[in-house]
Amino acid sequence: MTVEVDTPEGLKTGSSVIEIETRLETNPESPASQRTSRRVKGEAAFVNLGERGSLFALLRSEDDVDFAKRIMFLMAPKGRDKNGDPFLGRFNNMLEMTEPVELPATQAEINPSLAEMKGQPMLVTFGDLDDPSSVARVDPDDLAASFGDGVSLRRITVQMTNDRVTTNIENRISWFDKVEANGGGLVPMVRNDRGRYEAAPGYDESLTGLGLSSFSTEA
Repeated sequence: MTVEVDTPEGLKTGSSVIEIETRLETNPESPASQRTSRRVKGEAAFVNLGERGSLFALLRSEDDVDFAKRIMFLMAPKGRDKNGDPFLGRFNNMLEMTEPVELPATQAEINPSLAEMKGQPMLVTFGDLDDPSSVARVDPDDLAASFGDGVSLRRITVQMTNDRVTTNIENRISWFDKVEANGGGLVPMVRNDRGRYEAAPGYDESLTGLGLSSFSTEA
């Protein structure tokens, strides 16, 4: 997965290699019944914007924690295999793709009924890269709001590769081990009057579910 960002200083890019193991399992007692299982290994893509900050494209989207597991459906055209199976047909089409494929903003390009589902990973930055609680969402349509005038997202692409899975994100964020030891959440939580936990005052409530697993499957 590669993220391309236009800046006044020129094009900035960052990428990560993600492995997605897909299994199509059939019940011997009911051949028509199939179940798909997927296992993801990898980490978020990181774009160094210099003095402007850092951009991370996570392993989840704003509305789908398992974003990476859906990449096949975001990049591969529909098709059927020799036995008429639509899943295997799409899977085979993906394996034959050699050029980068731009991820759509939403999944409407796949199915109009999925128009409200995001097709790209969630983007975040940090006010202070050494402080995990300074995490903030980045609007893919308005990177300038987070990084300054002239900064915009060019595109996010995915491409088949034989490269090794990326495993160096812990070298980019110094607090990785500390947050992992404290439960993996980035935003501080407090108990409210009803006994439920919520984001501490001053923190984005919508980021309470964001944890290390969105940055690395090895967390």
